[in-house]
Amino acid sequence: MEPHNYNVVINWNQDRKGVMCSPELNKDSNKCIEIATPPEFPKGIPGIWSPEHLFTASVSSCLMTTFLAIAENFKLEFVDFSCSAKGTLEQVDGKLLMTTILLEPTVVVKDDKHRALAEKVLQKSEKVCLITNSIKTEVIMKSNIRVAEVV
Repeated sequence: MEPHNYNVVINWNQDRKGVMCSPELNKDSNKCIEIATPPEFPKGIPGIWSPEHLFTASVSSCLMTTFLAIAENFKLEFVDFSCSAKGTLEQVDGKLLMTTILLEPTVVVKDDKHRALAEKVLQKSEKVCLITNSIKTEVIMKSNIRVAEVV
């Protein structure tokens, strides 16, 4: 595979916040993402995406996109996928680190017979996720496979 580049431009606005855009994604500023220091830090701003949120979201969204590709390859029949994620920031040896990310994916399958395959696809997705494989943060996954309710 050829190397791929993903470009991001950050522009500071005021105080502890700015705007993040990508020339590949944003043709206008309405699709850019406002970012700020989280409120746990001095002069942090609540209610705005922080680098810590984006880091956690990167791992979670990579799990989802990897799952979707592998599920398609395995012809897994599922009706829903969601994933909550919790990133933990801690001080270790005098440095602030994102030490763990807890992923809690839920996959809803059409039938109980698809449950084992869904778990297999989730485990494989976590193992080959390129973001997870690119970081030193411990990623823990607690999966939940449910069967769709018949209405």
